[in-house]
Amino acid sequence: MSLLQPARRPSLSLRLTLFFAAASTAVLLALGYMILRAVDRHFMEQDAALLEGKIALAQHALRSARSVADLAALPQKFDDSLIGHHGLVVAVIAADGSRLFASRDMQVPESLLAPEAALPEAEFEHLAHAGHAANIRTAQLSAWQTSAGNFRGLAVAMHTGVASMAPVTLIVATEISHHTDFLREFRVTLWVFVACAALLTGLLGWLLTRHALLPLQAMRRTAAEVTADNLHFRLPLADVPKELATLAESLNQMLARLEDSFRRLSDFSSDLAHELRTPVSNLMTHTQVALSQTRSAEEYRDVLYSNLEEFERLSSMVSELLFLAKADNGLMVPRHELVRLEDEMRKLFDFYEALAESAQLTLQVEGQGAVPGDGSMLRRALSNLLSNAVRHATPGTAIVVRIDDSDGTHVQLEIENQGETIAPEHLPRLFDRFYRADASRHRSSEGAGLGLAITHAIVVAHGGSLAVTSEDGVTRFTMRLPAPRP
Repeated sequence: MSLLQPARRPSLSLRLTLFFAAASTAVLLALGYMILRAVDRHFMEQDAALLEGKIALAQHALRSARSVADLAALPQKFDDSLIGHHGLVVAVIAADGSRLFASRDMQVPESLLAPEAALPEAEFEHLAHAGHAANIRTAQLSAWQTSAGNFRGLAVAMHTGVASMAPVTLIVATEISHHTDFLREFRVTLWVFVACAALLTGLLGWLLTRHALLPLQAMRRTAAEVTADNLHFRLPLADVPKELATLAESLNQMLARLEDSFRRLSDFSSDLAHELRTPVSNLMTHTQVALSQTRSAEEYRDVLYSNLEEFERLSSMVSELLFLAKADNGLMVPRHELVRLEDEMRKLFDFYEALAESAQLTLQVEGQGAVPGDGSMLRRALSNLLSNAVRHATPGTAIVVRIDDSDGTHVQLEIENQGETIAPEHLPRLFDRFYRADASRHRSSEGAGLGLAITHAIVVAHGGSLAVTSEDGVTRFTMRLPAPRP
């Protein structure tokens, strides 16, 4: 692969699969974390509830001791109270640091022996009276690890029944190794499940994506079969999912536009070749005849005049084609001046008056209206429409031009003539280049067949529209142009 070639982007299937896997992994991780926190909180609340009861029991025993002798009997009471509670340990530390009582093999961390580490008796009673073990948890239960196992406990500073004795520190703890072992195994199981679920979700996401993109693959294969000779093919909308129906419809519309453009281009090429063949053939014939034998200067002059007419026809055709090419590429920018349509029509009437009289036609204009635009271009468009009406009007009839500006947003101009009715199948193509409705209208004197195409291009360049109707011997061209802004 060339170094200048851009890196290929990952496929849509891969990106969707990674997205599904990442999203599911994030959700499962968050869920696993919440479950672990909930289980750990549940164990902590269980331990807090157990410690709360044992601290209350030990507190009652300490307050019942009225003398040193009573304190000496406390170890036996504590041992009796711990029967059946495996993993529960108790220690009573005097103010001077001596141990009044401690469960067997109990190792008290140094952090709990500090005076500030013990929970004041009044605060403990306040939390205990609230009636919920979670309140004890807020007192920051301490956890530590010894050779005997893992412990969680609470230190409370409280008074004994001996009035002269300083407060002692009561430490109650429970062994939580079974909790930590469960949490460790649960954590491993949970993360393995999360990893497997993420892989499974990624696989399912890939299968789902592949299945969901099958219609796109079918559309791709169908589009690959479309060629310049097969533009009539359309994507079947019935087999396309609802989400892709709009895309398929847009592609069909694009194919329809391409088919129409190719058809027009093919027709244009054929018509252009046909139109150019006649004058070129005439030029060749006249030249060959002139060169076939020696002729006088006057005869050569006649041949040159005849050839000049053909050259002028070719030049006019080329100019009109260049005009249409500029219009197709948006290079035709009309000037903006106020053009009064009724005045332009009257000027054209003066020009076509002799031709109309010879055909026994009457020219009429009704209404008035002004539009912003290029005067010379609009005059050319109006001249083409009027010339077309004069050529195809029945002798003895009237050509009527109606101008209506009552709309306020557009000015409408209609040119109506009576003559042969144009078949409906020809109407949509009257504005195509070189198109003629029938052979009877194809006379050499009628030009190259570009007049209506040029007229349509001029109207569109001015932001308007041009339409034609033909019924019951009446043909009407309707031009709509934007009205001047206030």
